[in-house]
Amino acid sequence: MTQPPLTIPDKIAIQQAQRTTLANGMELYTLPSDDFEVLRLSFVFRAGSSRQQVPFSASATAGLLSEGTRSLTAQQIAEQLDYYGSWFDVNVDRDCAYISFAMLSKFVPQTLAVAEEVLLHPTFPEEELRTYCSKRKQRLAIERTKVDVQAREAFAAALFGPDHPYGLSTDEKAYDTLARADLETFYRRFYTASNGFVVCSGRIGEAERQAIEALAGQFPGGMPPETVFPEPCTQHRSQVDHPGAVQSSIRIGRLLFGRQHPDFLGMQVVATALGGYFGSRLMQNLRETHGYTYGVVAAMVNFEKTGYLAVATQVGSEVTANALAQIYAEIERLRREPMRDEELSLVRNIMVGEMMRILDGPFGIADVTIENILCGRSNAVIDENIDRIRRMTPADVQRLAARYLAPEELVTVVAGDVKGER
Repeated sequence: MTQPPLTIPDKIAIQQAQRTTLANGMELYTLPSDDFEVLRLSFVFRAGSSRQQVPFSASATAGLLSEGTRSLTAQQIAEQLDYYGSWFDVNVDRDCAYISFAMLSKFVPQTLAVAEEVLLHPTFPEEELRTYCSKRKQRLAIERTKVDVQAREAFAAALFGPDHPYGLSTDEKAYDTLARADLETFYRRFYTASNGFVVCSGRIGEAERQAIEALAGQFPGGMPPETVFPEPCTQHRSQVDHPGAVQSSIRIGRLLFGRQHPDFLGMQVVATALGGYFGSRLMQNLRETHGYTYGVVAAMVNFEKTGYLAVATQVGSEVTANALAQIYAEIERLRREPMRDEELSLVRNIMVGEMMRILDGPFGIADVTIENILCGRSNAVIDENIDRIRRMTPADVQRLAARYLAPEELVTVVAGDVKGER
């Protein structure tokens, strides 16, 4: 049997979102698809943790939207969504809150009725808030006993500064003083038409469109709130001592720029070559050659105001110094030596293939659409990115690595047993 040839497309025919500006100023983006009898509605508000003035108020506000409303209890909301086979999800990051409802096309009216209660009439019941805070406080306290969490928080603080909205880590005891009024204030300020948008994907008929517009059109308007971000204050070395830890968690990287920067995509290629797939240079070195770790990853991370490159891994305490030396060596090799054409071709194909995987289906396209909207771009940027990836040369990779990954610019954070490290 002859294996068919591997074909990597030059372009991906991706649907462009149709934009409608509602009377209250909220923007609705629709991605109609009749292939499946499902529909997903995603509300995105610039209401992430970097906007909060009271610790944990951003995540608590989003997390308690479905825990009681003007007309429904938390149990009734869960039962109604379950009865109609609908799915509800909330996610909060540093910049945004994402609230999504997925439903069968035949149950759109029933699901939107629940969505209206959750989105527009939450009451943040005191009893539910205290239960939420107790659980989250306990979970966070447990998580912070792990070296990987300690390294992640220390790395953010080292990159941005411990008081920067992107670098701040709050003591879990702040959950004890989080009040219902804090959530109500955060909700009124950030869950507005001017501070968010809606993306709808799937089977969207005229009736569904009108119902969605009626729901989204009820959010209050007004000017979007201003959030002032201070300048980052980077610390290049940080050590978190965890006596008795058998592993060290390592973070190496540097503050760079967001997705809008012309070199962001090129640095994604650099990060992929370094540690973005199973056969990457760091995986070959740290795992296959030296057996220091089960896995290592390198990636570009995008925030609204900036972005950074990070390498992350966990290694045995006794090989920490050796692992650090090998990571530095691989970074320096990218800076000093051009990649082989065969290796770069593999990296390019992996990146394009990952794009195709993400864009498989209406919900994946919706996720990419949301990301592009937040970056001020349309889905046309995907073909542009594929073309740019395909045109990357070994000299381009070396130039970017040399420019942005100088040793003196790198931030290194290690969490582990200082006495056990060698």
